[in-house]
Amino acid sequence: MGTDPIVVSAAIIRDATGRILLVRKRGTSRFMMPGGKPEPGETPLDTVVREIAEEVGIDLDPRVVTSWGRIEAVAANEADTVLLADVFDCGTVDGDGSHIAVAAEIDELRWHDVGDDHRDDLAPLFVDHVLPVLRRETSDPA
Repeated sequence: MGTDPIVVSAAIIRDATGRILLVRKRGTSRFMMPGGKPEPGETPLDTVVREIAEEVGIDLDPRVVTSWGRIEAVAANEADTVLLADVFDCGTVDGDGSHIAVAAEIDELRWHDVGDDHRDDLAPLFVDHVLPVLRRETSDPA
């Protein structure tokens, strides 16, 4: 992979049924967790809080956000590019999530059931790294 890595912060946001919020950015075909690139001087947590407010209108409380750390994956929309994603578990939204709306560069959103294996339009970070952990969590009786 010849280009510089892309650094982003990404959010895991659940609805009351445990589905995960995914977005598709304008001009792309893959759904991914909401989030984005940091602005100068921002921490990864600052970035995820700002991006989620801009993209889907959710005001996150940084005190309840949990870091999963940095995950390296293949970028969804840039060929031959590494993605370095600071992933944050941002908890569950109030209600059924119907108050969440697309904004900024987001064209579409959907709620993804963690048991759904029949999608070929998901970003590698979500499919290869996040979804397996979420599935283990939902199948763990503890």
